[in-house]
Amino acid sequence: MKNTQKLANLLRYYSIVSTTEAGSGHPTSCMSAADLMAVLMYEGYFRYDTAHKENIWNDRLIFSKGHAAPLFYALWAVGGAYSKEDLMKLRQLGSELEGHPTMRFPYTEVPTGSLGQGLSVGLGMSLHAKLYTKTDSRTFVLLGDSEMAEGSVWEAMELASHYHTNNLIAILDANRLGQRGETMHGHDLKAYEDKATAFGWWPIIIDGHDLDQIRGAYKVALSVTDRPVMIIAKTYKGYGVPSLSDKEAKHGVAVKKDDLHAVLFELGDVDTSLLGTISKPNKVESEKKFINEYEAPVYKIGESIATREAYGATIGAVTQSNPGVVVVDAETSNSTFADAVKKTAPEQFLEMYIAEQNMVGVAVGLARRGMTPFASSFAAFLTRAYDQIRMAGVGESNIKVVGSHAGVSIGEDGGSQMALEDISMMRAVWGSSVLYPSDAESTRQLVELIAHTTGLTYLRTTRAKTPVIYDPDETFPIGGCKVHGDVKGATDAVIIGAGITLHEALKAQKELTVKSKKITVIDLYSIKPLDEKTLNTLCKNTKKIVVVEDHYPEGGIGEAVRSVLKNTDAEFVSLAVRKMPCSGKPAELLAYEQIDTSAIVRAVETT
Repeated sequence: MKNTQKLANLLRYYSIVSTTEAGSGHPTSCMSAADLMAVLMYEGYFRYDTAHKENIWNDRLIFSKGHAAPLFYALWAVGGAYSKEDLMKLRQLGSELEGHPTMRFPYTEVPTGSLGQGLSVGLGMSLHAKLYTKTDSRTFVLLGDSEMAEGSVWEAMELASHYHTNNLIAILDANRLGQRGETMHGHDLKAYEDKATAFGWWPIIIDGHDLDQIRGAYKVALSVTDRPVMIIAKTYKGYGVPSLSDKEAKHGVAVKKDDLHAVLFELGDVDTSLLGTISKPNKVESEKKFINEYEAPVYKIGESIATREAYGATIGAVTQSNPGVVVVDAETSNSTFADAVKKTAPEQFLEMYIAEQNMVGVAVGLARRGMTPFASSFAAFLTRAYDQIRMAGVGESNIKVVGSHAGVSIGEDGGSQMALEDISMMRAVWGSSVLYPSDAESTRQLVELIAHTTGLTYLRTTRAKTPVIYDPDETFPIGGCKVHGDVKGATDAVIIGAGITLHEALKAQKELTVKSKKITVIDLYSIKPLDEKTLNTLCKNTKKIVVVEDHYPEGGIGEAVRSVLKNTDAEFVSLAVRKMPCSGKPAELLAYEQIDTSAIVRAVETT
């Protein structure tokens, strides 16, 4: 303990010299939190077995203020878990030490840097320990005072209080200065205390540079049994170097090499040979996984069932057999049909209420701890959580996002409820798969598949009931498609649909076949990745390609298909939602937007 102040200054030293070597970074943001982190990490309050990173008894540390990455890296290096020499590779191409933490660094729990997300992820990890593994693992989240203006932070605050996560400890580094000047509350710590209290947390106000106060705060935080804790620490940006401390216009500014000697002189002597000790938990145990046999829902061809209903029935069966699958829902479970899980495996259903950003963040935290979360809501409202989904892609997170009530086919509820951008946004996420089943059987199979497949997946479901057209012998691999009426030789048209529009395409196929037209219909249930081989084979010898989708044209199925087509002279027609959506009956709206059977027939017949 007597070396803690020296270790804190060593953390400041590495934060300064590594950013100077890189020529960029945020040293002053690191310096304000160095004392808080040194006490946490090297005095036994944080327990982590570096030889067993997936030990479920390990505590977890998230730097929600991801721009303090140099401090995060230095913590592990000074703790003996990482090479101190490699700290000088900060921000270099190919280095594990990126400008903000990513999964390339071995001790990163989740990529951060897009502010306001770390607490939600931490909540997911806390819920995992509290409800599922039932360990005494704690999750510590370092927050910056600027990000306290983010609504997602307060979504996490209220849900953490609701679930009484006494194993979640937030550490607010209130250093007063943000990117362009003073933060909303500056050093008015009472304002943060009042908010934390209002949201049901236990607040502790301290001087964030007084080691005894820091120790006392951690002791109290670890003794609280009925609620989450927020340590509100008054700190100074650039603390330890008078010429940098509490100065504006220093955010994100590395010390110039010409000034480095003078700055280090102000910091004082440091001993680079010092090492801190990271305590280990008393137990080593990995997550146990097992899957039981289960009775999947059975569907008969011709039955009329909404794909959202099939999602609910299937995920209810899957959770009953697999304790590693969990559903988080944004108070829409009676419409997404995720409420089936409440009946089959209620402990594997977590209500996130109408807080979609937190819902996705919690899902990411659960996934990081080895679970397979399904996050479901109306597809239109997932746009609120797009940054969280984007960052889940950056972290290659194994989350499944399910969006119901997609497109104008939802009917009378009107434009505010119609997801018409979701395919585009989900296609753009790194490493994502985008699936859009058209009937209950394909939905069942895809839900079962993605529950046991690693990767970020978006499943788009439909509100309206549609007929079952596939039997259980069919298979639906990710990256595949289904061909209806695979006409040999040249065709008059290839019609491509998915979800609700597939059924319009099949009806159009019947009408056109009566008129002696040779028509092939493709069910493009896998929008990303696409079955490029089948698409190009069938589109090579046709006169016309008609893509019909219940989505805006920008970034939708038509653009996805067109991007992969090769060696075809066929006319390409995109039928998509091009008018301002409005209320009406589903069939009326499909006709109004010209994505119904009649519009498809006209598109094929028009020369």
